[in-house]
Amino acid sequence: MTKPSLAVVGATGAVGTVMLSILSERTDVWGEIRLIASARSAGKKLMCRGEELTVVALSPEAFDGIDVAMFDVPDEISAEWAPIAAARGAVVVDNSGAFRMDAGVPLVVPEVNPQEVKNRPKGIISNPNCTTLSMIVALGALHRDYDLKELVVATYQAASGAGQSGIDALREQVQQVAGTDAGTLAGDSRTYITENGPFPAPLALNVIPWAGSLKADGYSSEELKVRNESRKILGLPNLKVSATCVRVPVITTHSLAVHAVFTKEPSRKGAQDILENAAGVKLVDDPENHKFPTPADVVGTDPTWVGRVRKSIDDPLALDFFVCGDNLRKGAALNTAQIAELLAVEFTS
Repeated sequence: MTKPSLAVVGATGAVGTVMLSILSERTDVWGEIRLIASARSAGKKLMCRGEELTVVALSPEAFDGIDVAMFDVPDEISAEWAPIAAARGAVVVDNSGAFRMDAGVPLVVPEVNPQEVKNRPKGIISNPNCTTLSMIVALGALHRDYDLKELVVATYQAASGAGQSGIDALREQVQQVAGTDAGTLAGDSRTYITENGPFPAPLALNVIPWAGSLKADGYSSEELKVRNESRKILGLPNLKVSATCVRVPVITTHSLAVHAVFTKEPSRKGAQDILENAAGVKLVDDPENHKFPTPADVVGTDPTWVGRVRKSIDDPLALDFFVCGDNLRKGAALNTAQIAELLAVEFTS
């Protein structure tokens, strides 16, 4: 049976590079893989699945003969080009924020709502924000058994969530701090750091209670994404959500402290069993021996890691837990690839 064709749009970017690696690691369900990028990257040679592929320039004709197109580009490029790709016959899986809250575009996490891939009247499927993805697989598994009704989260977001400029800024700041005599280090990192980069304050030796852009009533865009995307993915339009997003001095892997309230009373052991057996989740929860997930454990891996599972002392319907997820893998490229693989099955069935 002929395998479907795949296009990777934005193949030369940070997430696109991870995508090519993931495509090379996972089961080969694709026929032709076509790499698409800006005109300045056209002609560049990249390796995927052990084959050297030549990047072609983004154009309407670049999508001819393509069954599935994965977009790893900025919002404005997706907004313009995803409808063009869909009009040329491709099903678009978009990793940007351009269509996430569009009522005609499903927001899909394969472990949570895979059935939604078939509900795509615009020929576009959206991939959630990396922060939402870092917790939603674990939360979805618990929701199936306990029926989620309220969510309070504090995020600890890596520098890579701000793009390459965030990574570069943190590395430069760490070098500046490293050149300072340890005996003189104090709490005010501004003494040692000359440039904040894309952050509103120094990130090295610091945490910043801000991620994203300013929205109404003092909220950040990242906080609203956690709220709105969780509601859409879980099919809970009235879910109560409160989020505070914080940037921390970690290169890659987002973490979240989650307080989840359910309509059915959970137990700690029951929740641990659910998470232990949930697809896409790795439970590491042995606080007596100081075993729980940290970004250093999780970076470069695919699952959502969960630990510190506790039943709330003051609310019998609530659980508290800590999650970590690599924001460049499951938080971006991997989930996009998993959605595309669901479509590949559809094309070959």
